[in-house]
Formats: sequence, structure tokens, C-alpha cells
Amino acid sequence: MSAADTTTPAKVPPPRQAPPPAVPKGPRRRRTSGGAAVPWALLAPCLLILALVMGYPLVRLVTLSFQKFGQSQLWGFQPAESVGFDNFSKVLGDSEFWTVVVRTIVFAAGSVVFTMVLGMLIALLLQRVSGWVKTLINIALVATWGMPIIVATTVFKWLFDSDYGILNALLSKLPGVDMVGHNWFASGPQGLVVIMLLVVWGAVPFVVITLSAGLTQVPSELEEAARLDGAGAWGVFRYVTLPILKPIVVMLTTLSVIWDMGVFPQVFVMRGGHPEAEFQLLTTYSYDRAFVVNDYAQGSAIALLTVVLLLGVVAVYMRQMLKIGEVE
Repeated sequence: MSAADTTTPAKVPPPRQAPPPAVPKGPRRRRTSGGAAVPWALLAPCLLILALVMGYPLVRLVTLSFQKFGQSQLWGFQPAESVGFDNFSKVLGDSEFWTVVVRTIVFAAGSVVFTMVLGMLIALLLQRVSGWVKTLINIALVATWGMPIIVATTVFKWLFDSDYGILNALLSKLPGVDMVGHNWFASGPQGLVVIMLLVVWGAVPFVVITLSAGLTQVPSELEEAARLDGAGAWGVFRYVTLPILKPIVVMLTTLSVIWDMGVFPQVFVMRGGHPEAEFQLLTTYSYDRAFVVNDYAQGSAIALLTVVLLLGVVAVYMRQMLKIGEVE
């Protein structure tokens, strides 16, 4: 056998294939100016409706707040006069207005805290019950949420009635408790607590349903890892669940503040259409000035100041959402 026969033949690399010829690209289409106008054309009907429904009343509100406009101007006996900032100076210089502002803030803060805490607790409990129990609770929540405010207010008015209220009868059955004939609306703070319970009762379903949807997005792996690291139930909620739910909590808190500062029918109906001075909130106080005292200008000024307060709440909400977006 020769040396040539025992030598391993060298591997020849395969020939390189030429790249396929480039396909000539056609001319790039430029976006026409009409394409940018399509979204605005689609939004035009909605923007028009918003301008008619919200724009005109807001403009009219601002106009009235800078005028002298009473019953004589309403019936056309006298023309409306521009008074500049006189209405705002009178309102801001009135101690009763600031009392109402403080009462409204305390009322809204208490309602929001109770609503968010109770809603979070119920949402967490719904994650630990069986399917049919969760379905029944969700049906009850939707039914509560769908109940008209006037009906709910009438029911609460009967529950806390001094003569025929079922709550007084139940509390009186406790040993050493005598609540027969107790008037819950004899004092402002006590009556506002009853109205606060009514507001919380109507707001909790929306919070529970929204938080329950958010809890489904919390990864169970993170919770299990936290438990393996020694975290208890509170630690898992604080360091895992709550940070993930923070955008939803911020949104719900902001909406609750706006809704609770704008409470009107609950107070108005509960007090028979004539809220006493110690039951006045900003909404009822503005209504009282405009339609009871017939000073529509001052009523408009109070309403505009309320809008400014709510815009401050919206600004805080937007700042928090922007911070959350930067972190993510």
C-alpha cells in the first residue's frame, strides 16, 4: 500500500453562493396630508358633543361668576353688570364658605379612605373563595352599583329613621343599649357619617370589581417567592401586590375624590331638599346660593372655585401617573 493510499483526502469547502439579486424597491409612498386629518374627522362628532354638553355650561359658568346676576337679571328687568372679581372676593372673605370647604374635604377624605380600604379587603377576600361564592358576590355588587341614587338614599333614610328605623331597633336589642327614638340627624357630624356610609356603599362595588381585575394580573410566582423568603401575608401584600396595583389604586383614589367632592343628591334627598347649615357641602352650598338666595353669580363663583379644587386633584393624579410611567 502506498503512502498516497493512506493519506486522508483534504475537505474542500463548498463554493460560496452569490447573494440573490436585490429586488428594486418601488418609490416610498409619502403620507398625504389627508391621512393625518382622518383621526380628527373621526373624533369630530365626539368633540362637538363635548363642546355642546360641557363647553357651553362651563363658559356660561365663568361668565356669570364675573357678573352681577340675580332674579332681576334672570327675568330681564335689569341687564347683567360686570363686577370683576367682586363675587370671588365676597365668597373668599366669607367664613361660612371656608367652613364648608373644610367640611367637604373632611367628608371626601373619609369617604375615599373607607371606600378604598373596604374595597381592597373585599377584593382580596374574593381571591380566596370558591367560584360560586365569587359569582354571587359579584352579582350583589353589580346590583348595588346599578341601584339609582334616589332609591338608595330613600332606603338609607328609612334604615336610620328615628321612629321606624330598623337600625335603632337592632341596636336596642344589645345589652345596655337604648337607641329607641334616636335621631341620627340631630347633629351635623353624626348625620354626615350616615351620608358618608351611603356614599361608600354606592362606591365600593366599582372599586371591588376594578381591583379584582387588577389582582388577576399579579404573578403568583412572585407571591410564592416572597412567602419562601419568609414574608407574611402583610409583607406579600405590601411589597408584591400593592406595587403592581399602584396605577389602579391611584386612578381609583383620584376618581373617588372627584366623585365624593361632587356629592349632591345624597345630601339633598336625605335632608328633604333643604340641607341645614351644618350639612352643607360645596355642591349644596353653591345650589343654595344660586337657587334659594337667588344670587346666581355667587353660586357660579362657588361652583367655579370647586372646579379649580378638582383640577388640583387631577393635576396630582397626572403627576403620579407620569412618575409611574417613568419607573416602568
